[in-house]
Amino acid sequence: MSELSDTIRIVKADPPGGPDALSIQTRPTPRAAAGEVVIQTLACGINRPDQFERMGFYPAPPGAPEGLGLEVSGRVAEIGEGVTRWSVGDPVCALVSGGGYGDAVNVSAGSVLPVPDGLSIEDAAGLPETVFTVFANVFDQAGLSQGETFLVHGGTSGIGTTAIQMAKAAGARVFATAGTDEKCRLCERLGADIVVNYREADFQTVFSEAGGVDVILDMVGGDYVAKNIAIAKAGARIVSIAFLKGSQVQLDLMRVMLKRITLTGSTLRARPNSEKARLAGLIEATVWPWIADGQLHPVIDSRFALDDVRLAHERLDSGAHSGKILLIP
Repeated sequence: MSELSDTIRIVKADPPGGPDALSIQTRPTPRAAAGEVVIQTLACGINRPDQFERMGFYPAPPGAPEGLGLEVSGRVAEIGEGVTRWSVGDPVCALVSGGGYGDAVNVSAGSVLPVPDGLSIEDAAGLPETVFTVFANVFDQAGLSQGETFLVHGGTSGIGTTAIQMAKAAGARVFATAGTDEKCRLCERLGADIVVNYREADFQTVFSEAGGVDVILDMVGGDYVAKNIAIAKAGARIVSIAFLKGSQVQLDLMRVMLKRITLTGSTLRARPNSEKARLAGLIEATVWPWIADGQLHPVIDSRFALDDVRLAHERLDSGAHSGKILLIP
């Protein structure tokens, strides 16, 4: 591991806008406060929330490191007071609240996880944001259990590819939607039992005929909400984590009441460090063994140099990607 210089690069969108709004800026190298570590970044993942932040719709919580980026992998470069688990040089990945696009970032030690056995440090950057999000919403909040039926919309997104594999590893029957036949086949290879190309078929009809769904992870919103309610089984849980088709919806509360459906949603970034540490412990105990056993791996779509961050966001905006887009500082 090379020593950190006095300055690092970060990425900002100032003013907000499209990929052209992104610029690389220089800042003093962060130091580890009490309870923190500094990670020398070897890779960082790109996620939809980064797109929303770039556009000015997803401000960072108070105290977050400056700049875009919510997940990294690399090696521990500095340890703050009170941190006992980690040592300088340890290969790790971490969920960060900002500043992931860059050379180094400081993070609460409780949000740091070891690079799983059998996975490269670089590819581990594709895990934290998606795994934390799926685990927090599908398992911790919605309580998906073995034998239930699970549906994820956008099955080839970073969240989708992760959710399919995690639900399958947990013993669920897995449904997914995707926008091309090629993407549908990828969902099937990852373990999905039934996949619908939403441009060619009505997923409401297909999944209703297949028996309905117990847990739905929705990143679409809009008219999908009413369709989710229609295909939900009695006692189903529907979790919204994004709304690409809009957050304003109309729904029939009578259906919700008659089926005893739970409608909920969440964000991850602004949760307190103690909550993220709790999730990290559960994830290491539950999900990391799935990775070691070959039941889960990050699907990497493409890799870009940090200098090409605008091209990476153009790839994200296009919707053509399958899996995670990584930046390599």
